[in-house]
Amino acid sequence: MEKSILPSIPAKRYFTIGEVSDLCGVKPHVLRYWEQEFTQLRPMKRRGNRRYYQHHEVLMIRRIRDLLYDQGFTISGARNKLQELVQHERDKRRLSGDLLDDGLHDEEDFEYLSESDASEANVSSSSPLQANDETLHGLRKELTQIRDLLSESV
Repeated sequence: MEKSILPSIPAKRYFTIGEVSDLCGVKPHVLRYWEQEFTQLRPMKRRGNRRYYQHHEVLMIRRIRDLLYDQGFTISGARNKLQELVQHERDKRRLSGDLLDDGLHDEEDFEYLSESDASEANVSSSSPLQANDETLHGLRKELTQIRDLLSESV
Protein backbone atom coordinates (compact mmCIF):
# COMPACT_ATOMS: atom_id res chain seq x y z
CA MET A 1 0.00 0.00 0.00
CA GLU A 2 1.33 3.48 -0.83
CA LYS A 3 2.23 5.73 2.08
CA SER A 4 0.14 8.87 2.27
CA ILE A 5 1.64 12.15 3.38
CA LEU A 6 0.21 13.27 6.70
CA PRO A 7 0.03 16.92 7.78
CA SER A 8 2.53 18.21 10.32
CA ILE A 9 1.46 18.15 13.96
CA PRO A 10 0.85 21.65 15.33
CA ALA A 11 2.51 22.80 18.55
CA LYS A 12 -0.46 22.27 20.85
CA ARG A 13 -0.80 20.56 24.18
CA TYR A 14 -4.09 18.73 23.52
CA PHE A 15 -5.92 17.55 20.41
CA THR A 16 -9.56 16.53 20.03
CA ILE A 17 -10.45 13.23 18.43
CA GLY A 18 -11.49 15.09 15.27
CA GLU A 19 -8.13 16.85 15.04
CA VAL A 20 -6.26 13.58 15.60
CA SER A 21 -8.43 11.94 12.97
CA ASP A 22 -7.39 14.59 10.44
CA LEU A 23 -3.72 14.54 11.50
CA CYS A 24 -3.43 10.76 11.29
CA GLY A 25 -5.76 9.93 8.41
CA VAL A 26 -7.91 7.63 10.56
CA LYS A 27 -11.62 7.92 11.32
CA PRO A 28 -12.67 8.68 14.92
CA HIS A 29 -14.37 5.31 15.43
CA VAL A 30 -11.10 3.60 14.47
CA LEU A 31 -9.26 5.69 17.08
CA ARG A 32 -11.76 4.64 19.74
CA TYR A 33 -11.29 1.00 18.73
CA TRP A 34 -7.50 1.30 18.86
CA GLU A 35 -7.76 2.62 22.42
CA GLN A 36 -9.22 -0.75 23.38
CA GLU A 37 -6.55 -2.70 21.52
CA PHE A 38 -3.40 -0.69 22.35
CA THR A 39 -2.77 0.01 26.02
CA GLN A 40 -0.32 2.80 25.08
CA LEU A 41 -3.25 4.94 23.92
CA ARG A 42 -4.83 6.59 26.93
CA PRO A 43 -6.25 9.97 25.99
CA MET A 44 -7.42 12.23 28.79
CA LYS A 45 -11.18 12.29 29.09
CA ARG A 46 -13.08 15.34 30.27
CA ARG A 47 -16.60 16.76 30.20
CA GLY A 48 -18.99 14.31 28.68
CA ASN A 49 -16.24 11.75 28.03
CA ARG A 50 -14.59 13.97 25.40
CA ARG A 51 -11.15 12.70 24.48
CA TYR A 52 -8.06 14.90 24.46
CA TYR A 53 -4.89 13.44 22.99
CA GLN A 54 -1.37 14.66 23.73
CA HIS A 55 1.44 15.02 21.19
CA HIS A 56 3.07 11.69 22.07
CA GLU A 57 -0.25 9.90 21.58
CA VAL A 58 -0.66 11.44 18.12
CA LEU A 59 2.82 10.12 17.26
CA MET A 60 1.86 6.70 18.65
CA ILE A 61 -1.31 6.66 16.51
CA ARG A 62 0.76 7.48 13.44
CA ARG A 63 3.12 4.64 14.30
CA ILE A 64 0.17 2.25 14.76
CA ARG A 65 -1.33 3.43 11.48
CA ASP A 66 1.98 2.80 9.71
CA LEU A 67 2.27 -0.70 11.17
CA LEU A 68 -1.29 -1.65 10.26
CA TYR A 69 -1.89 0.11 6.97
CA ASP A 70 1.55 0.49 5.40
CA GLN A 71 3.52 -2.47 6.78
CA GLY A 72 0.59 -4.92 6.84
CA PHE A 73 0.75 -5.99 10.49
CA THR A 74 -2.29 -7.48 12.19
CA ILE A 75 -3.60 -5.80 15.36
CA SER A 76 -1.87 -8.46 17.44
CA GLY A 77 1.36 -8.15 15.46
CA ALA A 78 1.32 -4.35 15.74
CA ARG A 79 0.71 -4.61 19.49
CA ASN A 80 3.72 -6.94 19.85
CA LYS A 81 5.89 -4.71 17.64
CA LEU A 82 5.03 -1.64 19.73
CA GLN A 83 5.91 -3.50 22.92
CA GLU A 84 9.26 -4.47 21.37
CA LEU A 85 9.92 -0.86 20.37
CA VAL A 86 9.05 0.42 23.85
CA GLN A 87 11.34 -2.20 25.44
CA HIS A 88 14.14 -1.30 23.01
CA GLU A 89 13.81 2.39 23.96
CA ARG A 90 13.93 1.48 27.66
CA ASP A 91 17.04 -0.62 27.08
CA LYS A 92 18.69 2.23 25.17
CA ARG A 93 17.95 4.68 27.99
CA ARG A 94 19.19 2.20 30.59
CA LEU A 95 22.38 1.54 28.62
CA SER A 96 23.13 5.23 28.13
CA GLY A 97 22.45 5.85 31.82
CA ASP A 98 24.81 3.01 32.77
CA LEU A 99 27.57 4.48 30.62
CA LEU A 100 27.56 7.69 32.62
CA ASP A 101 27.34 5.87 35.93
CA ASP A 102 30.55 5.42 37.91
CA GLY A 103 29.71 1.71 38.23
CA LEU A 104 31.68 0.95 35.06
CA HIS A 105 35.36 1.65 35.52
CA ASP A 106 37.26 -0.17 32.84
CA GLU A 107 36.92 -1.29 29.25
CA GLU A 108 36.16 -4.93 30.17
CA ASP A 109 33.04 -3.84 32.06
CA PHE A 110 31.74 -2.00 29.03
CA GLU A 111 32.49 -4.87 26.65
CA TYR A 112 30.66 -7.29 28.95
CA LEU A 113 27.65 -4.97 29.11
CA SER A 114 27.54 -4.62 25.31
CA GLU A 115 27.83 -8.35 24.70
CA SER A 116 25.10 -9.24 27.16
CA ASP A 117 22.72 -6.64 25.72
CA ALA A 118 23.39 -7.87 22.17
CA SER A 119 22.81 -11.50 23.15
CA GLU A 120 19.56 -10.59 24.93
CA ALA A 121 18.36 -8.81 21.81
CA ASN A 122 19.35 -11.86 19.75
CA VAL A 123 20.99 -9.82 17.00
CA SER A 124 23.73 -10.74 14.57
CA SER A 125 27.15 -9.11 14.65
CA SER A 126 26.49 -7.21 11.41
CA SER A 127 23.42 -5.36 12.72
CA PRO A 128 23.03 -1.60 13.21
CA LEU A 129 23.05 -2.36 16.95
CA GLN A 130 26.71 -3.35 16.69
CA ALA A 131 27.56 -0.05 14.98
CA ASN A 132 25.68 1.71 17.78
CA ASP A 133 27.65 -0.29 20.37
CA GLU A 134 30.90 0.71 18.68
CA THR A 135 29.87 4.36 18.83
CA LEU A 136 28.96 3.98 22.49
CA HIS A 137 32.26 2.24 23.09
CA GLY A 138 34.11 5.23 21.61
CA LEU A 139 32.08 7.63 23.73
CA ARG A 140 32.76 5.52 26.80
CA LYS A 141 36.49 5.71 26.12
CA GLU A 142 36.37 9.48 25.72
CA LEU A 143 34.33 9.92 28.90
CA THR A 144 36.76 7.71 30.83
CA GLN A 145 39.69 9.81 29.58
CA ILE A 146 37.93 13.03 30.56
CA ARG A 147 37.11 11.64 34.00
CA ASP A 148 40.74 10.59 34.48
CA LEU A 149 41.98 14.03 33.44
CA LEU A 150 39.58 15.71 35.82
CA SER A 151 40.52 13.44 38.73
CA GLU A 152 44.24 14.14 38.11
CA SER A 153 43.68 17.89 38.27
CA VAL A 154 41.84 17.74 41.61
